[in-house]
Amino acid sequence: MASESQYIVPVVLSGGSGTRLWPVSTPERPKQLLSLTAKQTMLQLTISRTEGYAGASVSSPIIVANAAHAPIVDEQLQAIGIHDYRLILEPSGRNTAPAIALAALEARPDDILLVMPSDHIILDLPAFHTAISRALPLVSEGLLTTFGIEADGPETGYGYIQMGADLGNMVHKVERFVEKPDASTAVKMLAEGKYVWNAGIFLFRADAYLEALERHRPDMLAAVRASLEGAKREGLHILPEPQSFAACPSDSVDYAIMEREAHVACVPVNMGWSDVGSWDSLHAVSTRDASDNAVRGDALLLNTKNCLVHSDGPRVTLVDIDDLIVVVSGQEVMILRRGESQQVRRVTEAVKGAKPATGA
Repeated sequence: MASESQYIVPVVLSGGSGTRLWPVSTPERPKQLLSLTAKQTMLQLTISRTEGYAGASVSSPIIVANAAHAPIVDEQLQAIGIHDYRLILEPSGRNTAPAIALAALEARPDDILLVMPSDHIILDLPAFHTAISRALPLVSEGLLTTFGIEADGPETGYGYIQMGADLGNMVHKVERFVEKPDASTAVKMLAEGKYVWNAGIFLFRADAYLEALERHRPDMLAAVRASLEGAKREGLHILPEPQSFAACPSDSVDYAIMEREAHVACVPVNMGWSDVGSWDSLHAVSTRDASDNAVRGDALLLNTKNCLVHSDGPRVTLVDIDDLIVVVSGQEVMILRRGESQQVRRVTEAVKGAKPATGA
């Protein structure tokens, strides 16, 4: 277990642009800063995720966010009574490996970092807390640990982790990370029973992560260290030096570290997790009525089934309709068939290139 001098430091990654939930989520206010499944925003829910954890001392959080979102992040943290935190403001997005490196360099070497994306949902917090406790002994020995979600179907939208030998207390050695598979491959992996979804949630000592980064991507570590050494510090805000950070290679923690590192463990867990990566997945984790409709905002549904309606203003009325996603945000209205919400990428690309319509 962690020693008395060690602390778990929640590290919340909040740099995403959230375009998969357009038009509600935008680069100016991405999904982690929105209230989608509860009164609190997804960032607020993530920050609160370690409340009640009794397995070790939990320190104040480190948040790594887009510099443009600083006022909103401050407002949302203070609204839920979080006044002691460090907010590292990325001058440019360089993906998750450099973002975590910023937090690891800012933390004490023996701090245990609980790295969490800011835009995921975990419904069963006791299960999450139990998984953390199962991982702690190996983390204290220097292993890099990830949490794998027990798969309930052959999902093609997630990466997978193949688990190997049992390291004790239901923690497994990681054999390999698997890219998002096609449907037939996902079915085969699920049948084998050794694969879990890659949730992108990690637990490791700050020094263990930095040592792994030094082994596998010393160029990345050097650039991040230079940017933090030249950082401006303004109250709770840490502003890395922009030029050094821009020179840092952009890569995910999976590619830069986890897939290359030999000492990686996985804790399988069933904790009501979702990355809320699409309107379909939001429907799946939302409270639904007896006809399987999920509604947020003003809506009138008559003989309507299996729909998601999200409106921040006008009433949406559906009559004799099944399996639709209807989203109203400001001046934007989007309608999709259920099951096809990945098409939002096409929509956002089309909107970027669209020219205003003109009359005759």
